[in-house]
Amino acid sequence: MLRRPPLENVVRWLTLAAIIFWSAAPIVLVVQASFKPSRNIFEFPPRILFTPTFDHYLNLFRQWPEFATTLVNSAIITTGAMFLTLLVSIPAAYAYSRYRSRWLTLSAFAMLAIRMFPPIVITLPLYPIVRALNLNDTHFVLIVLYSTFFVSLSTWVMKAFIDEIPRELDESAKLDGANTLQLLTWIILPLSLHGVVASAVFVVVYAWKEFLFAFLFTSSNARTAPAIISEMLGSVTGVAWGPLLAAATVQLVPLLIFVLLVQRFLVKGLTIGSTKG
Repeated sequence: MLRRPPLENVVRWLTLAAIIFWSAAPIVLVVQASFKPSRNIFEFPPRILFTPTFDHYLNLFRQWPEFATTLVNSAIITTGAMFLTLLVSIPAAYAYSRYRSRWLTLSAFAMLAIRMFPPIVITLPLYPIVRALNLNDTHFVLIVLYSTFFVSLSTWVMKAFIDEIPRELDESAKLDGANTLQLLTWIILPLSLHGVVASAVFVVVYAWKEFLFAFLFTSSNARTAPAIISEMLGSVTGVAWGPLLAAATVQLVPLLIFVLLVQRFLVKGLTIGSTKG
């Protein structure tokens, strides 16, 4: 077994440390600033040691009591989008993995084409349709939109996992009398659990932080956390940076906890196929 030269190891670790610092430093600064007194938020150089205060969090829910409601809306929409995406993408991935036809190939390219459209391109023609169907300011419209944009990615992630499941298991299950739904539920789903979780993470991260659709298609009943944070930035009375940073931190925490809990599944999902020859 070849050992890497010491210099190569040093370069690898320095590169990794630089990437972690570049990614984590802004998040750490936002979270840290949310606990600082207002007079110290923008001081330079930033003070590392200080007496933390929870005033910004108290003021957040006093001045913006609807923020808690928007967090609930975000949770409902994100959960709904995740389940709808998986409900559609798992059977689709099974079909792409096990069957071959010209129509399936065309539909695969159609899904990829839809995914490549910038969201802003479809908002103008979509808005009057949503209004005509009386779906504006509903959880349902955001759930469907988020699922539409991520079902293609989820399908291809799931297909990569299902491709690794031997077809002999399908045939054995069918010989035992299992139909397609039972085959998906009892065989395919348990054996591709890493792919299911990896797909769910992609949808959750996108839906939880998405702003454009939430801003255009909601106003009060289904308004999400990113939309109200944008409203806080555009307040006519001036930006209250303390509560704003507190809101950003509160919105970040559930997403961070979710990703940490499913981290090992996500790594497996991202590296699927990397060891194939």
